[in-house]
Amino acid sequence: MYAISLGEGAELGPLEPWQAEEYLAHLDRGREYIGEYIALAEIAPDLESARAFLRSYAEKQAADTGRIYGIRLDGVLVGGVLFPNFDAATGVCEVGCWLEPAGTGRGLVTRAARVIIDWAVEARGMHRVEWRASSTNKASTSVAERLGMVHEGTLRENYPYRGIRHDTEVWAVLAPGWRAHRER
Repeated sequence: MYAISLGEGAELGPLEPWQAEEYLAHLDRGREYIGEYIALAEIAPDLESARAFLRSYAEKQAADTGRIYGIRLDGVLVGGVLFPNFDAATGVCEVGCWLEPAGTGRGLVTRAARVIIDWAVEARGMHRVEWRASSTNKASTSVAERLGMVHEGTLRENYPYRGIRHDTEVWAVLAPGWRAHRER
């Protein structure tokens, strides 16, 4: 229905349940890469589960507790950004991301995250935006740095995934810091 240009043939737009086939095809192209650090690819191994996952985000959006957006490159879904947690009452939200290999190395996640963080801070009045990533996922923690976030700490061995307990780094930016970073 609408898309926001990210430049260089890339666009950011909503990801909705009716797009489950496209979402599943995208996951199938990048399943191993996407699943290296996060369980997103494992949550939707088939069309029914892909539709259910997107429906859960449609319900989160209706409840104002989360949102999901797709990143398309030349019209092909290659990744996305999302608010897995969005608490308007406290002014705190979390931003996350994923990409298939075809979308990497282009700055797509950084540009897309800037769009949704700016919306969260300016349109919705969020005061704190968090970013959580595996300590071994240097691509993700580098995005947090580029977004002007501060590394606040590491949750040691808090994320059991594929038989290993992973550390999770917590990064965040506060609204005044976001505005200052955006102005630079």
